[in-house]
This record gives sequence, structure tokens and C-alpha cells, in this order.
Amino acid sequence: MSEPDKISDHGYVVFCGLDVGKAVHHACALDPSGKRLHDKALPNDEAALVEVFEKLRVHGRVLVIVDQPASIGALPIAVARSLGIDLAYLPGLAMRRIADLHPGEGKTDARDAYVIADAARTMPHTLRRVGTDDDTLAELTVLAGYDDDLAAQSTRLTNRLRDALLHIHPALERLVGPRLERGGVLDLIVAAPTPQALRDLGVDGITAIMRARSPRLAKTIPVKILAALDAQTVVVAGTPAFGRVIGGVAAQLRDVRAERDTLAAELEARLEAHPLAEVLTSMPGNGFRTALKILTIVGDGAAFPTAGHLAAYAGLAPVTRRSGSSIKGETRSQRGNHALKSALFLSAFASLADPTSRAYYDRKRAQGKRHNAALICLARRRVDVIYAMLRDRKPYQQPMPTEPDTSPAAA
Repeated sequence: MSEPDKISDHGYVVFCGLDVGKAVHHACALDPSGKRLHDKALPNDEAALVEVFEKLRVHGRVLVIVDQPASIGALPIAVARSLGIDLAYLPGLAMRRIADLHPGEGKTDARDAYVIADAARTMPHTLRRVGTDDDTLAELTVLAGYDDDLAAQSTRLTNRLRDALLHIHPALERLVGPRLERGGVLDLIVAAPTPQALRDLGVDGITAIMRARSPRLAKTIPVKILAALDAQTVVVAGTPAFGRVIGGVAAQLRDVRAERDTLAAELEARLEAHPLAEVLTSMPGNGFRTALKILTIVGDGAAFPTAGHLAAYAGLAPVTRRSGSSIKGETRSQRGNHALKSALFLSAFASLADPTSRAYYDRKRAQGKRHNAALICLARRRVDVIYAMLRDRKPYQQPMPTEPDTSPAAA
């Protein structure tokens, strides 16, 4: 039985809410009637955690609920798992809203721990699954988080580099800025970070630097670079200092890109070891990074009773707005897991090459929906398919041509 199923038909005797912290947590344990069984600070230490959990187990079946399942909450989760204690997670947004239902405006660790425990006792539907203890998925989650960090760092460095290039030579930035993902271009900027350094290299020098990692581009762009340089004769003040910045940022960006490429190969190899990887990547539009995002956020889908629950969690379910006779209609949800929503949206866009997905998208466009709105509709439709694939552990199957709308596998 999955953790969410256990929570919904619990039979728990103890609800232990943990407001986690770096050095010290606060634990508040309630029985089904709301009586406090424990309400003390709890050191973030294995022996202390084991002692408290074992004492609570004397009363009966225990559910431990955390407000942070990673980082500072990792040790309590690991200790609870080692003792065979069930776990759950109360998202921060839900916790803040539930806290408003309790008297008082103060915010203390003790109050937060009580809110967490009481929410589990009275509103189990607000809880979410805690990441599985499966080694493969745990490793994927850690490495996927690192990949996200690298992607954000790559974007930041790219923007910084383009801004510096634009400051000293707009024509050069227009030419090489959109090509910074090419290894040869980064090698060139690291070697020659100023317009004068590029001029000194000449066509042959530029070609020699770029040839190793961008052989095709090295045949065409050197002449264009020199032509762009000739379009500007003045030297912007501070160009030598900007050259120092450009060379340094380009070197950092090159290293980040290389690390992310290496990590991608490792992630793909680890993903292949997961039994659901083949199921998810069988769907048109789902590459390995989309499958990775779904696995690390949704897991096996057992936390969601229906596809509609999963769609709502991803922020893809439409929101009805109706008040009297003046406000009517449906709008896009601004809530949900934004990382999952983004992955599903991009996956839907990538699936437009698939005839089934394209036909559904075209129907939505014919109904008057704009491009993004039609893609969101397609992403919502695909959630039904993904949910069924995870539930049945079966790869994607193309729908029968005669029944494109009614087939459970229609995307």
C-alpha cells in the first residue's frame, strides 16, 4: 500500500509534526482527539530522533509529517524510514493557509509543529508523499537538482556575457550572442575577449581556435566576425576591463556547459535503470529530462487518486471563476508545481510532431484558442495518458485511427 493510501485510511494513533531546522527541530505529537503526547525541541541528531520516535511508537501507529523533505529534513526522514514509520509532507503553501485557521498571529517553531500535526490529524488530504527510499530515484533526485542548478547558472552566465558584449560592441554581440551554445564560439571568446584581440587573430587564427569543437561554423563565421568588427571604429570606454570580464565569464560558462553535458550522460544512464523510465520516454515529446522531472516530482503517481488530482497539482486544471452574473468563465491556474508544469508544457510542445497530438492541438486552435492556451489544453490531455501509463506501468500506445478522441491513450 502506498503512503498516500495509508494517510487517507490511516488508523494512526500518533501524528508527529516536525518543524525542521538546521540544528534543532521542534516535534509536536497529537493523538486522534488532539491531545498533545509530545511537544519539545528535538536535536537534529540520529540518537535523539530514534529516542523520540520509539517513545511515540509505544502509543501505537505513528505518522511523521515534515514541512521540508530535503536538506534539513533529510535525517528525520531517514531515521523514520529505518524504524518503519510512515512519512508525509505538508507543503508550505498549504501550511500557511492552515495556520491562518488557528488562533494567534505569532510564528514560532512550536506553533508550526502543532499546525503540521493538526493538519495531518484533521485534513489528511493536504499531505503529500515523501520521496521514495528507492536508491535509483533518490540518486536521480539529487543529481536532477544539481542539473537544475547548472541550468540556472548557465542562463545567468549567458545573460551576463551577452550584456558585456553588447556594451562594447553591439554588432559583435548580434553575431555571436545567439551562438554561445556552440563550443567553438566560447573557445574563441575565452582566447580573444575583446574586438582588438579578435582582429589580431584574423581569419586563420579564428578558424584554428574554433575548428576543434565547431568545425562547420569555423568555415563560415570568421569572415562575418571581422566584417562585424569593421562596422564599429570607436572603442567604448572600459573595453579592456570588459575584456577581462568577458573572458572570465566565458570560461566559467564553458566549464558549466561541460559539467552539464557530463552530468546529462550520467543522468541518462541512471534513468535507464529505473523501471518507469521506458514507460515515460515511450510517449512522444517526452525526452529523458521530462521523464526525469516527472519521476522526481510525481514518482509512480500513487500519491494522486486520479489524473485530475495530478493535473491540479501541476497547475494544468482550469479554474472556474463565477460570481453572480458579472464574472463567469475559466482561467489558467496560477498555482501548482511550476517545475512540473513547465516540463509538461514543453513536452506538449515537443509532441506536436506526433500526428495525434498535432490533431488535438489543431482542434483547439480551430476553436479559437491561442497557441499557448492550446498547448496547455494538450498538456492537460497528456496528463491523463501519463497517469494511466504510470498506474498500469505500460508504455505509450498510439490510439486507434477510428477513435482518436475516446481512446484512453490519445494524447
